[in-house]
Amino acid sequence: MEIKGKIKKISETVQISERFRKREFIVEYASNPDYPQPLQFEMVQDRCELLDPFEVGQDVEVFFDLRGREWTNPQGEVKYFNSLQAWKLVSEQNTVNPPVPNDQTRITSTPLPEEKPGWLEKETADNLPF
Repeated sequence: MEIKGKIKKISETVQISERFRKREFIVEYASNPDYPQPLQFEMVQDRCELLDPFEVGQDVEVFFDLRGREWTNPQGEVKYFNSLQAWKLVSEQNTVNPPVPNDQTRITSTPLPEEKPGWLEKETADNLPF
C-alpha cells in the first residue's frame, strides 16, 4: 500500500528490547483537504535510519504494510491492535525548502508549434478506430 502526505512529526528511534527497535512518524494524509488525517507509521529494525534525511513539513510517499495482532489481557478479554509498518519513504518534489534556480540554471524555452500527425487530420469525430 502507499499514500502521499506531509510529514507532521518524526520521533527518535526507541530500543524496545535487546533485539528490537522502532521509530515512529506522523504523516498528514489529505485525501479530502477539509479533513486531513494524521496517520502514525512505524519503521522497525534497520529501516529506522531511512527517516534520517527527511524533515517535518516535507511531502512524501509512504509505502507500508498494514499489520494486525490479537492480544488477550489478564482478565481474558481479547483486544486487537493495528499498525502501519512503513518500509519505504520517497520524497516528493514539493519539499520544505524547494531549490531556487539561479540565473545560470534558468532555462528559457519557446513554445513548440502544436503539430498533428497526418493520419489525424483525415479523421472525423464519428470515425473512431474501435
